[in-house]
Amino acid sequence: MIGFLIDLDGTLYSGHNPIPEAYEFISLLKQKKLPFLLLTNNSSRLPQEVAAHLLEVTGIEVTVDEIFTSAQAATLYIADQQQHASVYCIGEQGLLSTLEVAGFTLTNNSASTQPDFVVQGIDRQFTYEKLERAVQYIAAGAISINTNPDHLLPSSGRPHPGSGSLAAAIATASQVQPIVIGKPSSIIMNYAIERLGLPAADIWVVGDNVHTDINGGKLVGCPTALVLTGLATLHNVQQQIDSSQIQPDLVCTNLKMLAEKLRIY
Repeated sequence: MIGFLIDLDGTLYSGHNPIPEAYEFISLLKQKKLPFLLLTNNSSRLPQEVAAHLLEVTGIEVTVDEIFTSAQAATLYIADQQQHASVYCIGEQGLLSTLEVAGFTLTNNSASTQPDFVVQGIDRQFTYEKLERAVQYIAAGAISINTNPDHLLPSSGRPHPGSGSLAAAIATASQVQPIVIGKPSSIIMNYAIERLGLPAADIWVVGDNVHTDINGGKLVGCPTALVLTGLATLHNVQQQIDSSQIQPDLVCTNLKMLAEKLRIY
């Protein structure tokens, strides 16, 4: 049996627009009882919010157990390092809630409390005070964690700074590089593989981004399929592969072609 780790933005939808063949592809996986996880670096939404957005945009209905976010991976990583940890969180409600539900003590309301970890994701209310606190906590020994290395948010218009841009500010000021959780990190990939319950060699990583999706899959020994429906397109795919020196196992115009190549009928 094969399984799938599937990217969201650029693979199943593009912002608020469905990507053709996505609904049919997920329906086919369900029909054939092939296990899959929808894997996202976005830490700002809870799994149920991700599922609601997917349903609204594409009509695809999934359970929360079929979604895995970088926020969830971060909580698993922290729990593996230290039980009952305290955390200073720079992020939005999805990340804050995920950390709280996991049982960690958030120190955001107590500037004088030294946390065990500084966990940072996308935060559109990022301030100098948050930067200062993070840097001081890290200098005092807190472990720095970044949920998403993407410097820019997916956008068809003007560029919008992403989580990786905030991480760069913290790393520059603290002189400490964070532990990166999100794709292409092997951390989120290995947790996702464990959750899917199949050998890595039997799990296809599917996405539109050579640097995150395809690179992440290759780092953990998964076969990879690049779809040309997002960052990678028919016009730029060879340039992206050449510049990154990352070669997908399959390059597919869309998800329909992927199903055909894998003989999923």
